[in-house]
Amino acid sequence: MHSALAVVMLSVMTALLRLSDPASAAETRELILAAYSVPKEAYEKRIVPAFQRHWKQRSGQEVRIRSSYGASGAQARAIIGGFEADIAALSVEGDLDQVVKAGLITHPWRNGPHRGMITASVVAFGVRKGNPKGIKTWEDLANPGIEVLYPNPKTSGGAMWDIIAIYGAGLKLAAQQPTQTITPEAYAKSLLKRIQANVKVMDKSGRESVTTFERGVGDVIVTYENELLPRIKSGRPYELVIPSETVLVENPVAIIDRNVDRHRVRDVAEAFVAFLHGEEAQQTFAELGFRPPEQKGSGAQASASFPRPLHLFTIAELGGWDKVATLLFGPQGLWIRITEELARGK
Repeated sequence: MHSALAVVMLSVMTALLRLSDPASAAETRELILAAYSVPKEAYEKRIVPAFQRHWKQRSGQEVRIRSSYGASGAQARAIIGGFEADIAALSVEGDLDQVVKAGLITHPWRNGPHRGMITASVVAFGVRKGNPKGIKTWEDLANPGIEVLYPNPKTSGGAMWDIIAIYGAGLKLAAQQPTQTITPEAYAKSLLKRIQANVKVMDKSGRESVTTFERGVGDVIVTYENELLPRIKSGRPYELVIPSETVLVENPVAIIDRNVDRHRVRDVAEAFVAFLHGEEAQQTFAELGFRPPEQKGSGAQASASFPRPLHLFTIAELGGWDKVATLLFGPQGLWIRITEELARGK
């Protein structure tokens, strides 16, 4: 019953997003973009209008782009459940892979430019102005009395990146201390558990988490670098700290084959994805704090305008998304077990 109702609601959502003026329907093409919440301003204020001008010049047609923004995992589940998005721009490739497994994406999306990645970032800390708690390292987040914010990985791709960053940083830190009496895996688990014990609020998305931080909750927020840079530039009263050990975040985009063919908009959708990889869109992303996607799988940044953390690592170095997702977020995953232990007071 609930499942059927959800499908109906998703169908209504799609219909509302596709609603257009009948008088202009003959000249106007339409796309639905499903994106994770963080780059909303980049799309709405700059990139979508720029693409609309580009498409008009190229084809003589108007294109209307209906956008839906939300937590990455929630967007993936909505698409699988019936939301007929033509393009998915998500936070983690694992979410996009779920859409592939559902049979909605049939082309090899990783064969595109930059392996299908459209933007990059690193996991960083946002601290209060002047950094009154002196927070510089992951261990500082585990100190007694420190209130930490990051969203819930059950709904947020950003939270998955945050937790991956903590676990991977633990492995890196252990490797730097060969006299450690515990294994790198045990140290990484300990670090993750101690930080999780200090988490004050877990919102549904990265954007909601930043909003909570801006309301004065917490001493430090773990989030994307690109969430913090524009706000600091605009005068918000907090600062950016990039820990020496952190993960390279990469965000994928792909057309949803089943939907673009059903809506007969494959040509426009492919042009939009190509536009996202182009110079104008990439410059917009960079101005709003996003790093460019990797040119190669070497870990070297494509642009020197962003500082490279000393011990930057990638998801591939941890074994890839499937392995990491199972290790941390599966039914018996490490983060799942840790939250259960903390709930029992262990």
